[in-house]
Amino acid sequence: MLRGVENHSLPRTAAFFDLDKTVIAKSSTLTFSKSFYQGGLINRRAVLRTAYAQFVFLAGGADHDQMERMRKYLSALCRGWNVQQVKEIVAETLHDLIDPIIYDEAATLIEQHHTAGRDVVIVSTSGAEVVEPIGELLGADRVVATRMVVGDDGCFTGDVEYYAYGPTKAEAIRELAESEGYDLARCYAYSDSVTDLPMLDSVGHPHAVNPDRALRREAVAREWPILDFHRPVRLKQRLPALSVPPRPALVAAAAIGAAAATAGLVWYTSRRRATVA
Repeated sequence: MLRGVENHSLPRTAAFFDLDKTVIAKSSTLTFSKSFYQGGLINRRAVLRTAYAQFVFLAGGADHDQMERMRKYLSALCRGWNVQQVKEIVAETLHDLIDPIIYDEAATLIEQHHTAGRDVVIVSTSGAEVVEPIGELLGADRVVATRMVVGDDGCFTGDVEYYAYGPTKAEAIRELAESEGYDLARCYAYSDSVTDLPMLDSVGHPHAVNPDRALRREAVAREWPILDFHRPVRLKQRLPALSVPPRPALVAAAAIGAAAATAGLVWYTSRRRATVA
């Protein structure tokens, strides 16, 4: 249960949300794969592989090794992508692709935290070219995401500047707490993945949402609340409930949300190698 309206004489607080399978029902990057294909950023083979990766992700998520392979492959995949083109593709397809897969339960929680006077921060391993517009759609106050180096030509160089994953998510939260004056002991966090244990551990009110098996075990052992989100709903169908106007997102990372095919290619390749071995 959420506490009531914040006592503003106390330090500020925030609610930190992972994105994929916590706020939305699918992988944010994989969801844009067809749009990136139509924009010429990836080929048909990659689109088919991302469909398989989406199935794997929904069935069990990605473990640490898979996420590390994803990070390494990311640099090769996005090298040469025009950043402005990526942003335009996301902007054109955001409502059609993301709006229908936002969990009603998550949207309600975001509304409740805002009503209670807490900031809402999306903390995602996906890149900000995807995460930032989704955060704006949700009315989030801030976004933390992976970022890639952009060259003078406006294209991704292939170098990873910041990877919002595991311990680095917790570090970003602590940095925000210092700069924004958040009392982490009174803050909330929500995630579906055991890889986000550092983030969950950093706040006083951690919650496991649709948890993978490993996170479920940890949540039970630590007596953390376990939430079941299962009702995707279009935001425009519940606009009266989400009456809090979006506040400017102070983006903690600006990056390659455009890596729609990354996880698909990584999982597919790793599984093929495992099969051959």
